[in-house]
Amino acid sequence: MRCMMCERFSLSHICSSCQESLLTPTLHKRKIMGSIPVYSFFPYNDIEPLLLTKHTDIGYYIYTILAKRSLGAFAREWAYENRVASIGIDDHANSGYSHTAVLNGALKSLNIMPYYGKLRAAQHYKYAGKSVEERLMNPRQFHYKPFAENEVILVDDIVTTGTTLGEASEVLHAQGKKVILCLTLSDAENK
Repeated sequence: MRCMMCERFSLSHICSSCQESLLTPTLHKRKIMGSIPVYSFFPYNDIEPLLLTKHTDIGYYIYTILAKRSLGAFAREWAYENRVASIGIDDHANSGYSHTAVLNGALKSLNIMPYYGKLRAAQHYKYAGKSVEERLMNPRQFHYKPFAENEVILVDDIVTTGTTLGEASEVLHAQGKKVILCLTLSDAENK
């Protein structure tokens, strides 16, 4: 096959050379709800075509590469005193896989335990290109399923306004859980 970036022959959808030169994460931080840090790994414009593969046949492979290079590297370096849960936002499988489940799975480490199906949306309103007001008028209405850890890392592919991560944090807080941070591939504010 050919590399999606440089079109040279490759055994992967993105060759190792392009991964090293074009997909090196640079951490960006912002906060939601006043105090919850959201860390993103890539400027949106740098990976927009890759993000748009999430509902295509090759999306699983692209998201796996992005997850290993960003969230996987984060998990290997991150030190914390307690074991925490990581939860992918609405990790329901679409197009044969869940992109947030792929991202979440890359976090598995000694002190991070990925869980699946623990925070699913009842409302599947499309937020892409919508205003904050429209997002707030159409909440996701997350359903929570119990898990043991009290501290949580939330995982999503893109943070735009922060309303989805904020709503998920509120649902977890109502269940006695504390969201200590959120991880996303990209921040739409960081273009």
